[in-house]
Amino acid sequence: MKKTILYIVFAITSFHALCQEHNVSAGYHQPTDSLVIKNLENWQDLKFGLFMHWGTYSQWGIVESWSLCPEDEEWTQRKLEHGDNYVEYTKNYKNLQKTFNPTDFAPEKWAKAAKAAGMKYVVFTTKHHDGFAMFDTKESDYKITSKKTPFSTHPRANITKEIFNAFRNDGFKIGAYFSKPDWNTDYYWWSYFPPKDRNVNYDPKKYPERWQKYKNFTYNQINELTSEYGKVDILWLDGGWVRPFKTIDPTVEWQRSIKVEQDIDMDKIGTMARNNQPGIIIVDRTVPGTWENYVTPEQSIPDQPLNIPWESCITMGDSFSYVPNDNYKSTKTIVETLVKIISRGGNYLLNIAPGPNGDFDKAAYQRLSEISSWMSINESAVYASRPISPFNEENYYYTQNKNGNDVFVFHLSNEGNYFTPKKLEFSIPPDFNVKNVEILGIDSKIKWSIKDNKIRITPPKNNLEYATVIKLSNE
Repeated sequence: MKKTILYIVFAITSFHALCQEHNVSAGYHQPTDSLVIKNLENWQDLKFGLFMHWGTYSQWGIVESWSLCPEDEEWTQRKLEHGDNYVEYTKNYKNLQKTFNPTDFAPEKWAKAAKAAGMKYVVFTTKHHDGFAMFDTKESDYKITSKKTPFSTHPRANITKEIFNAFRNDGFKIGAYFSKPDWNTDYYWWSYFPPKDRNVNYDPKKYPERWQKYKNFTYNQINELTSEYGKVDILWLDGGWVRPFKTIDPTVEWQRSIKVEQDIDMDKIGTMARNNQPGIIIVDRTVPGTWENYVTPEQSIPDQPLNIPWESCITMGDSFSYVPNDNYKSTKTIVETLVKIISRGGNYLLNIAPGPNGDFDKAAYQRLSEISSWMSINESAVYASRPISPFNEENYYYTQNKNGNDVFVFHLSNEGNYFTPKKLEFSIPPDFNVKNVEILGIDSKIKWSIKDNKIRITPPKNNLEYATVIKLSNE
């Protein structure tokens, strides 16, 4: 029998950003495939990954895809400079294909910087909601390798393949983001009708032959990605409004906008993907059931540990897509976010958006370099860690390694800059017998004592960056 785990996401620590809000599903189905279970366990050890949103929209420095959506939301706003009415705007948007030429594209540079920062897996947007494929699909000419796209003459024109190969060669696990809705194809937004919102603009039950063509179109593109691009470890499916009508949660505002059946037969798609890539982790976002192998809070962190696999996808800047002079988070904030996520048992998928030239902003490289310095000292407290009670106590955050021999306690600060306090005092996890104490990055002996199940530490005067990480050993 399939085991269904019900869970609650408590209060959420939110980040303000231009994004679409995504809820976390209200139920989780434990996988039964032994390879999937093994891969999920390994994935939970990785802790830190790179997310990349990239497409023709980077040329305008606007939100990915959403300005095409005729909903009046913050993230769907259109700039009049690109068209003073919807028809003109969408025409100009589609014509971005004809000028997209990111000649500075060098994915090995990204992989090197991400690896140094301690990232272990990558998830790349092979196709977002606008339907522009960053891979050489046979299903559409709206793609990076089309003759209409200037970059198609480049020897590395198949961007998805190049990214996957470069990161795979540097030891990364590979994730393929794919949008289930496609606003470019006539099988989803049929040109006979105007689009009404993010959903399909006709009734699939009334026009079953057209919907079947869309199902075939989607199946074929996912088949391409999972059979022609080497080892793929994660299939990350976005656009949760494309779902069986029976799975709609009426308590979620955006799901109440789904008025018609949009079942694309995930059983058929998931089975095909697993045949192509045995044990692949599949993330059918916000659709509880067999194919949501881990859950994905967006721009937020659950306040409490979850007893299921989960990952927070959070932007380094304010936007998932490239925006000139974006407001990049400080390295201190990024490290603190990583600590809070892993103390609650999750993974941190940090988004960096390449620009129209095909490279990251200099600020992104600077952040990665600074994270690298911190990670080189503290990585033993991050990877293959699991949460342990009391999880969080004021500015102290706890993790433990998988064998249970070591507990790591991170001290963070609410101040603008981090300074190691003169005294560190925190509770010892239940049933943990402390035999030795050290502070990562400090070689000198540490003064410590225990009283009333609290440990008191007098650290040396050396100041550490972003956090002090204390290692408690019971052997």
